[in-house]
Amino acid sequence: MEAHNGAGSRTAPHGSGVERGGAPPPGPGAGGGPALSRRRLGGRLLALGGVLLLHGALPGAAGASGDPAERRALQGLRLRYGPARRAGLVERHLEEAAQEAARFLGPSPEHPYYAGAVVLAGRGRTVALHRAMGHALRYADYDGRTDTARELPPQERIPMAEDTVFDLASLTKLFTSLLAAQQMERGRLELEAPVHRHLPEFTSGGKEPITVRQLLTHTSGLRSWAPFYQEPTREGQLRLLWSVRPQEPPGSVYRYSDLNLITLQLLIERITGRPLDVLLRDEITGPLGMHRTRFNPPRSWRRSTAATEVQRPPWSGLDRGLVWGEVHDENAHALGGTAGHAGVFGTAWDLAVLARTLLDGGAYAGRRILRPASVELLFTDFNTAFPGDDHGLGFELYQHWYMGAMATPHSAGHTGFTGTSLVLDPSTDSFLVLLGNSVHPVRTWRAGSAPRVAVGNRFARAVPVRTRHGGPAWYSGMEPGASGTLTLPPLTPATASARLRCAVWWDTVPGAGFLHLEASADGRAWEPLPFSTVRATGGTAEEWPQGRVDGWSGRIWHRLEAPLGAAWAGRPVRLRFRHEATGRYVGRGVYVDAVRVSEPARLLFAEDRPADAAGIEAVGWSRSAD
Repeated sequence: MEAHNGAGSRTAPHGSGVERGGAPPPGPGAGGGPALSRRRLGGRLLALGGVLLLHGALPGAAGASGDPAERRALQGLRLRYGPARRAGLVERHLEEAAQEAARFLGPSPEHPYYAGAVVLAGRGRTVALHRAMGHALRYADYDGRTDTARELPPQERIPMAEDTVFDLASLTKLFTSLLAAQQMERGRLELEAPVHRHLPEFTSGGKEPITVRQLLTHTSGLRSWAPFYQEPTREGQLRLLWSVRPQEPPGSVYRYSDLNLITLQLLIERITGRPLDVLLRDEITGPLGMHRTRFNPPRSWRRSTAATEVQRPPWSGLDRGLVWGEVHDENAHALGGTAGHAGVFGTAWDLAVLARTLLDGGAYAGRRILRPASVELLFTDFNTAFPGDDHGLGFELYQHWYMGAMATPHSAGHTGFTGTSLVLDPSTDSFLVLLGNSVHPVRTWRAGSAPRVAVGNRFARAVPVRTRHGGPAWYSGMEPGASGTLTLPPLTPATASARLRCAVWWDTVPGAGFLHLEASADGRAWEPLPFSTVRATGGTAEEWPQGRVDGWSGRIWHRLEAPLGAAWAGRPVRLRFRHEATGRYVGRGVYVDAVRVSEPARLLFAEDRPADAAGIEAVGWSRSAD
């Protein structure tokens, strides 16, 4: 089990399939979401109960009939390599994403975070970054007494390649979840059905109420992990699972657990009569052409596979020596290499194909594996009772702790203990794959998700934010813990009708990143200036009486208006925008553009007048065209 200590460091004495990190502070994104939020949508779906007819449950689902993305997917279009410009990305920021990934080949802070990595990023159907770095095999052994690794001679090391196969670890859970969704589409499985309906053995000890949905959303109440590798027979392993008792009443707590997906595997195998590895091949990887993704890769793949850990007690539950070409997770190994929680091997390109399939509503290159409404359900937050632990069916949602600034209310993904991660952002039609062998030579050399966050931040920056006029706007940046001010020169309104107007765009971590609008008579003591915002596309004004916004604005510009009122009539006033990022993680940042202060018949300040623009004092803000 991998435990989270609250400071980002995690250790896993046994059972390396479990990977979980700190969640962002609770709280909804600000303002710009659609009228039917994911949380409200999840609540409505739960209210349906019983059998969910997935293809009809979600009106307006992404990729629905007639949607251009789905039409392109069914026309046989495939991913292709191309320049950043073709993908609608900023090349220099994309290159910085690769540089961030390479940085963790060095001390992080003492040992390398991983021996090597492959990073792949794209938008639309263009893969604009695919880079291999470091080594797929670097170490021959590890001595836990001295915390030293024995490196192979340079000529025996294997460089990382773009097509290196990785042990995907807990990314396996996504494949198991997709297989479950397929069975729901076919009417063989119900989301709200109790598990014991299909697995009568899964009873006793309070497990009777556990539903399929609770397995998929980690709300079953089951503990995180159990030592299946200590049972020498399949019968003993099953007895261990049947005997597990929920630690809390099902549905009352969120706890990430491998047991949920191991149980789901057995359930799927029972209702289909086919083993999980065959289902994966026949229902997902075969139709999509993901020919380098499978359970139990053959021996011939070994030299093109990234090595993982030197496994010995006490840091591992098994004494296997260097694990290379076989599943790293001890329980998955004991279960024969095919397990619902871990065991799938694959490449970055194959994961990009999966990402494109889901972003296009379940189809790729003319082959469909899921209906669009099923994909939307995978990305719908069912954990509305557990803020910060947003979770769809198998997919984690809106998690800054590994998505970085790619995290939006629409972002979905997962991580794997071996150092793998996948993030999809439907709001920008973009995807990011980062695969590292971070447990090579040993799991204790790494902690947290620093590379994932750093690369996610840079890639998010590569998706440009454009102004209506196409020129630069004031930008806050996206450094954790940073703050800054954008202050206008002194103004003296003559009437109570003066007001500030501008365009704003924001994406911050809810509760940990803010844009403030403030006023001051002397430039030293500042007070909030209430304002309202309206989406540039129209709609109802939203009031911000505390003079600040946070969260996610929907990747759309808003028109901001702030009346100065009678308090400042006839008095000098300084106005400023202030941004602050108080947490460990950041969003895409804040943009301010086209600032004007006016009153009837008089323009007090206009950013497009050179003399006025010259009077702006910028601290921590810069002009940016993207």
